[in-house]
Amino acid sequence: MLFNLLYPLSDQIPPLNLFRYLTFRSGGAVITALFISFLCGRRVIDWLKRKQRNGQPIRTDGPESHLLTKQGTPTMGGVLILLAVSISTLLWADLTNHFVWAVLLVTIGFGIVGFVDDYLKLTRRNHKGLSGRLKLFSQTAIALLATVWIVTVGRGPLATSLAIPFFKSMLIDLGWFFIPFAVFVMIGTSNDVNLTDGLDGLAIVPVMIAAGCFAIFAYFTGNIIFSNYLLIHYVPGTGELSVLCAALVGASLGFLWFNAPPAMVFIGDTGSLSCGGALGAVSVVTKHELVLAIVGGLFVLETLSVIVQVASFKLTGKRVFRMAPLHHHFEKKGWPEPTVVIRFWIIASILALAGLSTLKVR
Repeated sequence: MLFNLLYPLSDQIPPLNLFRYLTFRSGGAVITALFISFLCGRRVIDWLKRKQRNGQPIRTDGPESHLLTKQGTPTMGGVLILLAVSISTLLWADLTNHFVWAVLLVTIGFGIVGFVDDYLKLTRRNHKGLSGRLKLFSQTAIALLATVWIVTVGRGPLATSLAIPFFKSMLIDLGWFFIPFAVFVMIGTSNDVNLTDGLDGLAIVPVMIAAGCFAIFAYFTGNIIFSNYLLIHYVPGTGELSVLCAALVGASLGFLWFNAPPAMVFIGDTGSLSCGGALGAVSVVTKHELVLAIVGGLFVLETLSVIVQVASFKLTGKRVFRMAPLHHHFEKKGWPEPTVVIRFWIIASILALAGLSTLKVR
């Protein structure tokens, strides 16, 4: 909004020319989202506590320590993230950019699905919120609408093509099959982040790291000079998504202030589904869907641990891990919660560096 209102006046007021630069507006988005998080954080948490007298229901089949340390902690903290990301993006991004609106659709839409799921869990006082079918149907409808929008706005065959990392010119044109593929990426990433959310601060830092990486990818992909130099595919208009990703970085950092161990609030499905959906949608627009599997490799590992656990138990009657997702396995082995969380952050950082290397290793 600020870009649309103020940049046209830069001929009369030269300092307003700053709004032309994505780097300036991305920095503004980070600071704004961080400020909103700090300003509204306590108010949101107090409001959630008043509405949730008993806090989030704690799994009785989970680590025993959770019944003591996490009892009474409110959930739905993702409301704070959605608030910070939405306001910051609307303030600093070019609102004529269709990609920004498509990604916001997924972010807010998945957040609403998560909010309803959290609400039902709280009112029923158990872990069964929305039915799996209804949740999947809702996510599919939102992701499908966003994907069709993205493909329609996109340019030529590139809009329906899959870029292969580490190869400078390899593209696979999926045609109309790209639409279900993109929907799968958005829903898959959303639920991957949701499965990772199980310990204080565990999910939000990898989300922040991945958002920072995709702010870089979006900036380079939308800049014809950098994209030609780095031998990546140029997608006009994607640069504006660096503002949205920067807003997600700021919102995540602000939320971590309240979610750091011991957490004052949990992110809930409201936050995990929306953050994962945002990352998935940005990867689709920037043609970095496969790179997301590297940058967000921690989310993938958590999901694979659940798949392996379920498959092994059904086929052999034996469990591979002491408990799934993977972070609970290490808790069961006796690792203190902060140790699990910080080591998983380190893994997320290493994977992010590996993902960033795809920009130059061609």
